[in-house]
Amino acid sequence: MDRSFELYERMGLSREVCAYGERTLERIAGRFADIDKIAEYNQAKVLYAMQKNKVSAGCFAATTGYGYDDVGRDCLERVYADVFHTEAALVRPQITCGTHALTVALSANLLPGDELLSPVGLPYDTLQEVIGIRPSPCSLAEYGVTYRQVDLLPGGAFDYEGIQAAINEKTKLITIQRSKGYATRPTFSVSQIGELIAFCKSVKPDVIVMVDNCYGEFVEMIEPSDVGADMVVGSLIKNPGGGLAPIGGYICGTRHCVDRCAYRLSAPGLGQEVGANLGLMPALYQGFFLSPTVVAGAEKGAIFAANLYEPLGFKCFPNASESRHDIIQAVELGSQEAMVAFCKGIQAAAPVDAYVDPIPGDMPGYDAQVIMAAGAFVQGSTMELSADGPIRAPYAVYFQGGLTWAHAKLGILMSLQKMVDAGLVSL
Repeated sequence: MDRSFELYERMGLSREVCAYGERTLERIAGRFADIDKIAEYNQAKVLYAMQKNKVSAGCFAATTGYGYDDVGRDCLERVYADVFHTEAALVRPQITCGTHALTVALSANLLPGDELLSPVGLPYDTLQEVIGIRPSPCSLAEYGVTYRQVDLLPGGAFDYEGIQAAINEKTKLITIQRSKGYATRPTFSVSQIGELIAFCKSVKPDVIVMVDNCYGEFVEMIEPSDVGADMVVGSLIKNPGGGLAPIGGYICGTRHCVDRCAYRLSAPGLGQEVGANLGLMPALYQGFFLSPTVVAGAEKGAIFAANLYEPLGFKCFPNASESRHDIIQAVELGSQEAMVAFCKGIQAAAPVDAYVDPIPGDMPGYDAQVIMAAGAFVQGSTMELSADGPIRAPYAVYFQGGLTWAHAKLGILMSLQKMVDAGLVSL
């Protein structure tokens, strides 16, 4: 470790911070073995799906124009469907982000007069304009889709009585956000999601249930589609892209739901038949193959972050000892100054743009200024080492990613160093 200390010192880390980090690691090393077991299982699951569907070099050929008869694109979608145990999948670079994927899934399966229900409280910021909670052109509300939500009970439990009362004859689709987003509630385990889905379908058997799976893929051995979700939706620049996918999103689910999503993404009558891959297939395949291992490294980084900051008096979600169901670590820092210092540390540990300082700014889809640190190879990739958060009480920063455990470790140590340098923390 002496050589690492010497190099870390040149990068701006003090021996005091490094030593604190090593003491922290000694306490949590046993938890990493369990993460590695999950990664091994999920790696085999992805590999088996690729072998079963006869992935070949021919799948990596670029297509342009309409993309008719795109062998690689169609095979990749079969691989995703097999990994998520669904009837069908839509995996496209034409889906620009996770919010876009969710928008496609919602708008394809909701018609005027239908009602959307969130039984887990307020959705993530960018989805609020999609739904029309915050007015926006082309929102679901503009097209006559109504919205209802049931807040979580104190402590984060589902309000089953309230949910039963909220489900009515107009309820067409129920959306469940797996990860916490910019909230400090718990992330739901797949088991918890399965219990909620079963309850909702016991009240209304034909209701469609969609799970926003962002940040949760491959953290457990099963996915929400294994416990009754009709659709699971996510972004390829998060977990399943493995850090290599430069763009894209996925929707896995029933054939009926996915067909409608394909018609919404392209056009009625065209569906999945069009959509050129533009030479991105090698990155999408290889990123998905690497994803279980990359996710494991990011999860280790999140556990390390919680165990680093909680003993210093900062509230962490999840806390230092809780089981984990996504890769995000929220840390309540208590002030804008602390958020800026933390994010400066993450940026200083980046391989790209390490020399710049992140500052709060306005971003589309958010009602508060947001600070983001992400010196990433793929712009905005939250599978890479990153941290962000809205500048509002309780001034929580959301740390995630790291393509390797070693990089995640360095990043969180650097965040602590900047806090120490600013006089915000004493070790």
